[in-house]
Amino acid sequence: MGRALGAAGNAVRSDKRVAVFMAGPVGAEDRAAGEAQAVDRQAFRDAMSRVGSAVHVLTTDGRAGRGGATMTAVASVSDQPPTVLVCLNRGSSTNRLVHENRVFAVSTLPAGAEEIAETFAGRRGLSGAERFVAGHWDRLVTGAPVLAGARMALDCRVVDMMEVATHTVLIGAVIAVRVGGAGGSLIYLDRHYHTLDP
Repeated sequence: MGRALGAAGNAVRSDKRVAVFMAGPVGAEDRAAGEAQAVDRQAFRDAMSRVGSAVHVLTTDGRAGRGGATMTAVASVSDQPPTVLVCLNRGSSTNRLVHENRVFAVSTLPAGAEEIAETFAGRRGLSGAERFVAGHWDRLVTGAPVLAGARMALDCRVVDMMEVATHTVLIGAVIAVRVGGAGGSLIYLDRHYHTLDP
């Protein structure tokens, strides 16, 4: 027997499944009112800051040039075939490069790589190819730079992209994988870097 809370906080019982009731817009007028009362941007950012995430650097290289950006929005889509999803700010110069180069790599940063993260986040006054002075880089298949010593690296070709709000959602077919050695990972939580040890 399932148990859920109704809109007024009352428990609701269901024999075969959990019934979930949410207070929210139903009709056209209610939908309009719901849109007018959208979640506050800062409240959403504060909530998401509570989500601990691995720190990655997305890089690209090709006809349009070389560049990269720090990010946490990386997720596995499937392993058949291996596919990943990344979200890249539409205002980022790296976004334009990936659109034109159609390839990218994701390097997951190890513990102690805060300087690399800050450099590729644009907080050291460097842009484009200048950012690669931080860290040691090589390549796998596509030509997109991968970080030597990364916890793991995925080399990808863009197979799809969608513009969603302020970001581009990139879908990448994984062409090559490199798994790093044992060690800690760099994590971003509550707007600060932390180390997660194995």
